[in-house]
Amino acid sequence: MTQTTRALSFDQVAAQYAAARPGYPPALFGAVEDIAGSPLKGADVVDVGAGTGIATALLRDRGAHVIAVEPGPGMAARLRSALPDVPLVLGTGDALPLADSSVDFITYAQAWHWTDPKRSVPEAIRVLRPGGTLALWWNVSDPDVAWAAEQDARLARSFNGVGGNRHPYSVTRKAPEILRDLDPALEPVYRCLRWSRRVPLDSHIANLGSHSVFRMVGPNVAAAFLAHERTRLLRIFPDGIVEEAYAVDLTVVRKPGRP
Repeated sequence: MTQTTRALSFDQVAAQYAAARPGYPPALFGAVEDIAGSPLKGADVVDVGAGTGIATALLRDRGAHVIAVEPGPGMAARLRSALPDVPLVLGTGDALPLADSSVDFITYAQAWHWTDPKRSVPEAIRVLRPGGTLALWWNVSDPDVAWAAEQDARLARSFNGVGGNRHPYSVTRKAPEILRDLDPALEPVYRCLRWSRRVPLDSHIANLGSHSVFRMVGPNVAAAFLAHERTRLLRIFPDGIVEEAYAVDLTVVRKPGRP
């Protein structure tokens, strides 16, 4: 399965993704604004790889004027249904269908690892206004929480290293290094923000099953793993309520120049 095919596999689980995936804490958007030195309220923002619109909606609620960019027609249809007032274009971060120097922020929520940085970074710089901000973030299961770390280890063992911690640390933690290597003029800032949410076990399993690794291994293998995971988690959370623990890996960088 190619990187592009795997990225588009989310179309198969768009409804599950929209229902089960976590959002993001308000502190995340405060951190983006703090590093950018400008508010999201009133800003022109492009949310790339917008999926079903989880981050898109939060950005809009923050007061931003948001355009969603999403390559998958199934995910885009779900976003259109949920956020009919948000402009939506089919496209990818590697070839943004937007004019030069036209927006204040470009955001990637759970999505930048699907791009080719050698293409997506120059594209972001092209589309951002001088002094504009590129923000990349991921919800990663918190490695300091024992049960979450053990779950990720099981994923890695079961699928030959594919899917450990859902998103590769080589991207989430090394995004600043990748950006600097691509363009020494960039000065990225990294922050990690921890948060949690309490959800029914069924929601946690649906969230876990919405990750692309389960599209790769096939329905029978996926179903067996998730059934065993349900049994294990009931021993830890006998009341059927799972406290999902997240570490948001955030990298923010500003385009050189003055607004």
